[in-house]
Amino acid sequence: MKTFEELGVDARLRKAIEELGFDNPMPVQEAVIPVLLGGKGDVVALAQTGTGKTAAFGLPVLQQIDTSLDAPQALILSPTRELCLQIGSDLADFSKYIPKIKVLPVYGGSSIESQIKALKAGVQIIVATPGRLIDLINRGVVKLDAVRTVVLDEADEMLNMGFIDSVNEILAKVPEERQMLMFSATMPPEISRIANKQMREPMEIVIGTKNEGAANVRHIYYMVNARDKYPALKRIADNSPNIYAIIFCRTRNDTREIADKLIQDGYNADALHGDLSQQQRDIVMKKFRDRVISLLVATDVAARGLDVDDLTHVINYGLPDDPAVYTHRSGRTGRAGKTGTSVAIIHSRERGKLREIERIIGKKFERRDVPTPEHIIEKQLFNLADRIERVKVDEEQIMKYIDAISRKLEWLSEIDLLKRVFSLEFNRLLEYYRDAPTIENIDPDRSKKERKEKKEKTKPTDEGKNRRTAAKGMARIYVNAGKGDGFYAGNLIEMLNALVPGRRVDVGRIDLMQRYSLFDVKKSDAGRVVAALKGADFYGKRLYSEVADPEKDYERASRRKAGADNADDQLETVADYFRNRQQRGLKKGGRRRPR
Repeated sequence: MKTFEELGVDARLRKAIEELGFDNPMPVQEAVIPVLLGGKGDVVALAQTGTGKTAAFGLPVLQQIDTSLDAPQALILSPTRELCLQIGSDLADFSKYIPKIKVLPVYGGSSIESQIKALKAGVQIIVATPGRLIDLINRGVVKLDAVRTVVLDEADEMLNMGFIDSVNEILAKVPEERQMLMFSATMPPEISRIANKQMREPMEIVIGTKNEGAANVRHIYYMVNARDKYPALKRIADNSPNIYAIIFCRTRNDTREIADKLIQDGYNADALHGDLSQQQRDIVMKKFRDRVISLLVATDVAARGLDVDDLTHVINYGLPDDPAVYTHRSGRTGRAGKTGTSVAIIHSRERGKLREIERIIGKKFERRDVPTPEHIIEKQLFNLADRIERVKVDEEQIMKYIDAISRKLEWLSEIDLLKRVFSLEFNRLLEYYRDAPTIENIDPDRSKKERKEKKEKTKPTDEGKNRRTAAKGMARIYVNAGKGDGFYAGNLIEMLNALVPGRRVDVGRIDLMQRYSLFDVKKSDAGRVVAALKGADFYGKRLYSEVADPEKDYERASRRKAGADNADDQLETVADYFRNRQQRGLKKGGRRRPR
């Protein structure tokens, strides 16, 4: 392994980074720094977040700045405000002993007047988000004629966020005689096209394998029923006493709901999503970076560009549709040579996504059972014992009070004292897990024979009746739409999310028949669900819903239009049928409804 000196890094820069704890170059730095310092052409570098990319391009950029020229000589584009600020802060730290270098982050959500004032005073390096930079260019404040180096950081994220047209517009303002570096965690075809269009025979540097997950990250999954995902999340968090994690959710509503539940259940958590103002977002991020909160619940969009060190876990509350998104999520832990864990909490229908992600990242997920209450409590108790053993004791200060404390507690035996110390910490946990329900762990790898046997046991004897009674603590709901209406599980979940007021409804088993459907929800949610679905419209079909009766013949009942209490509305006449078909724009023979 080479040293920074052998790579050609200036002594002033080396002094600064040594004070920051940089001992030896990381692989991406060892590969990129000599190329940039040697001016050997354009570079496409494929590396995960947290591998030392900022120093890889930042040190050469700083070293090549002409401090006698107060004009932008290097341009660094980043997809988000947070990443822009982080890069600017790192470059300022690196250039601590080169005081004449001026670095300016420019981004939306901050005063453009102050940025204009700083630009007019003269800067040599601009770190920018594309939108704000174009605004400044259009105002005539930024001139890029003297730019010799352009860096695109997290190019795949800029593509995902729709910035590529803006990037092309900015590059058209930069001299053609420039050196260009593009960093990306993944290499989708669109990134290759940008490289071919904007770069001249770029050298490709790959740290690890293309689209591969970070080397220091373990990938674990828990497969549970959909209704058990939130209890499983809590147990995973409780089983990691020193957890510091981002929990990724698919939607803003999920993010808000999960964060609210965690807060109500006593966890140090908060949410980060697109509905927050920039000020609210900054407050949440400051609390997370300062460890005031240890669980940050976020959407992928809101978390783009976040740069947080020492995450112990990334938790996927369900898998993303795009495997590349999973690569970005998991790359936020296991950084700078440290280990991390990427956890996926999934249900059986997400098994296919899991296999696709395994293929892309070149790693297998480890299946785990959700920790039991006994295991969690034991782990938490041992963690407290470990903290007691390792706590730093100020003998001089504490001895002033020991005699008084000893007299106060002398009636307690050693075991009584331990009981009280541990109870102070764990009464809430003990109370919560005293009557905790069992979480069923689903093993997708059990033999086909076992799956077939279980299927035979639950196979209905009469499809005209309820296929099974509701699970314990659940209610079975009937709705008069089924596969013949193009009504599938996704349609049901979408309607419940849109129509049921209040907290989100957790759905258990779903049975889709040709003319109707049956599904499980918590008993406490049954009234809200039935009220919301009754009278709702599904592509022209008026829905009816009720708490299912196991003895009722729903096959026969679903042949009627059971959409009202009025007897005149119980049956749809032939005339009504054809009039409704005409209103829905259906031709003779009909068409398939959207699935």
